[in-house]
Amino acid sequence: MEPEAGNNGSAVNNAPASRKAPLRCGVFLPPYHNPRRNPTMAIEQDLRHVEDLDRLGFHQVWFGEHHSGGYEVGPSPELMIAAAAQRTSRIELCSGVISLPYHHPLMVADRITFLDHMTRGRIRIGVGPGALVADSQMMGMDYNLLRPRMEESLDAILELLNTPGPVDRKTEWFSLEDARVQLGPYSYPGVPITVAAAMSPSGPKLAGKYGLGLLSIGGTSAKSVELLAQTWDITTHEANVYGQSVDRNDWAIVGNIHIADTFEQAVEDTRYGLRDFMDYRHVVTPMKMIEPGEEVAHEELVRRVNESGYGCIGDANDAIDYIQKIIDRTGGFGTFLATAHDWADIEATSRMYRILMRDVMPRFTGTCEPLLNSYHWTQARKEGFSERFATGISQATQHYERAKSAG
Repeated sequence: MEPEAGNNGSAVNNAPASRKAPLRCGVFLPPYHNPRRNPTMAIEQDLRHVEDLDRLGFHQVWFGEHHSGGYEVGPSPELMIAAAAQRTSRIELCSGVISLPYHHPLMVADRITFLDHMTRGRIRIGVGPGALVADSQMMGMDYNLLRPRMEESLDAILELLNTPGPVDRKTEWFSLEDARVQLGPYSYPGVPITVAAAMSPSGPKLAGKYGLGLLSIGGTSAKSVELLAQTWDITTHEANVYGQSVDRNDWAIVGNIHIADTFEQAVEDTRYGLRDFMDYRHVVTPMKMIEPGEEVAHEELVRRVNESGYGCIGDANDAIDYIQKIIDRTGGFGTFLATAHDWADIEATSRMYRILMRDVMPRFTGTCEPLLNSYHWTQARKEGFSERFATGISQATQHYERAKSAG
């Protein structure tokens, strides 16, 4: 049964009716880096940004797996999680995602339990079929087989993680013979697992079938949000069919933003890398923000990003409007993930993370409401309080003078 939802669409989780479940915030870090720049420096800067995210109070960071294209340089989310775990203390470290058809299920299950211990339970494992056609081609795989193979692998991994074994399975691409995971979990009842979904219904179907979390990475353009609006219906339908329960609070949606103190500053910031990023996305996806050979001024490209809903370039209020529109059109979700994409340089990106957590997220978490209520309550009683304050000072002074005279 789908849980009751608060006004922002997130599950209430037995909280008092007056309290909304706060929207969480994280960063989706594939990572994207211009191949013309030093990759060693870029990887180190990614980890320094994760340290900043941990200090600023971000809830999650997701690391990707890619093997081609030149821009998405991370081949192993597990390695990034292990490195980040040594530099952070609180933030949840997530794979976004492990491409299951590229790995034997026992190897994945073993690495999950090992990371669970290394991070003291701070991991969430996102799984998917693999997004880039070039990756599967280099491994001699039929891209059309990736989704059914992912389901076969996920089914085996869940059995390995949730039973003492042995597990015996045989498919056309892997076998398990008297298999078991030798290291028990650190987390109870186990490591949370999330299924990634881009544009097809296979991700929400699997999330519902197994009662898992859902990660939507298909974008936030008008067409993508239209599909997102149907996503939760698919998830809940499959959950009902298989007797599972699902929670909107376990649904994370990825968006593209760059914000600064002003709209004009955000436009200037994104001159650094927006066009290069779009050129790359046009190579690996069917997105057409720019037509082949078209000369587009930077300001026009910013306008297209904003008006299409693909992303948000602007100030904190623009980001609030952008996130609220996604909430309204989807019915609500649990975590907003900002993509780390090098639209701006290191300093501007770091500043964006601060603005996002300082000025944007309080509108969705409600953390400032009690403070503002207290301020306005005090403000409304200012005259009475001022009079009583002055009376108190006067009485104290008189008391002092009388005591002094008597002494």
